[in-house]
Amino acid sequence: MFTLNDIAVALNRPVEGDGTLQFAKAAEPGRAGPNDLALAMVPTYSEALAAGQAQAAILWEGADWQAMGLRGAVTVPRARLAMARITAVLDPGPDLAGGIIHPTAQVHSDAQIGENVSLGAYVTVGAGAKIGAGSRLAAHVSVAEGAQIGRDALIHPRVTIGARVTIGDRFTCQPGAVIGGDGFSFVTEQESGVEKARKTLGDQGAITEQPWVRIHSLGSVSIGDDVEVGANTCIDKGTVADTTVGRGTKIDNLVHIGHNNRIGEDCLICGQVGMAGGSTIGNRVVLGGQCGVNDNISIGDDVVAGGATKIFTRVASGAVILGYPAVKMDSHVASYKAIRRLPRLAEQVAELRKTVANLVQSSRHDT
Repeated sequence: MFTLNDIAVALNRPVEGDGTLQFAKAAEPGRAGPNDLALAMVPTYSEALAAGQAQAAILWEGADWQAMGLRGAVTVPRARLAMARITAVLDPGPDLAGGIIHPTAQVHSDAQIGENVSLGAYVTVGAGAKIGAGSRLAAHVSVAEGAQIGRDALIHPRVTIGARVTIGDRFTCQPGAVIGGDGFSFVTEQESGVEKARKTLGDQGAITEQPWVRIHSLGSVSIGDDVEVGANTCIDKGTVADTTVGRGTKIDNLVHIGHNNRIGEDCLICGQVGMAGGSTIGNRVVLGGQCGVNDNISIGDDVVAGGATKIFTRVASGAVILGYPAVKMDSHVASYKAIRRLPRLAEQVAELRKTVANLVQSSRHDT
């Protein structure tokens, strides 16, 4: 159980009314019962709040909580920021008691396990690996030889962390992610058709049968502090140097980050983004869902790329882009509007052609 006072402390905001009110969980305003905390942080939720039975609520700044029939409230100026802090308090996380190592966990004798570390069922920790104090690894997590994980990590089930991967403090990883798999890097003995096609933009030349030879990944992956990685995301090792992810970056589900990429700090990489190898991403970059990033290009700081944008060339810092290929967002929107007008434009051109033809035929008859 939580009290309204607990939430007020987390929000650093004063309590209005009875701060000792208890609740078990948060709820949407219209569905909140008497033992729920209603989250109604924008005025549009006022009607829904009246339809529910909540006695305590989080409201928008300036709201008249008493007129709403509440016994207590906390008001906030920024709803989404308040949501982040409230959910952090109320989220119980996985059931991993501090300092408990499950009897089925296998820890190599050369591994170093910090204080108060929890290892779930069937966790494996390889030779020379280091797990920082206070970290929690859920069932079936695999940490390979030489990998290092900082303090207070939370790693959900079935995550695989490859050899020599280095991860900072307060790392969060959702189920099924693979960090430190080999990069997708192959070569043929002679120049391949795809290399010729890239040079000529279409001509493969004489096609010969050649097997692909793997270029092995000698580097690994280096991840900074306060990074989050989503479910079933894959981050490949570098070929020689490490693939890197900067401090504070958040990566969504089903993202693929290829070998040798360098991602800056505080970036947001949304679901199904794919990054080919060798590119450099600046700080505070946002890549919307299904963006694609070509190999060996650079994207500057503070770039925002809308969903499904395909980035083939360098992007300057501060640019806001969209489309395939990527252009400035306002240019893309203008182009799209023009494309939508094309069918009507074609009809108008056809009508004009018909009119002109009739005029020409009429003039011939007159002469």
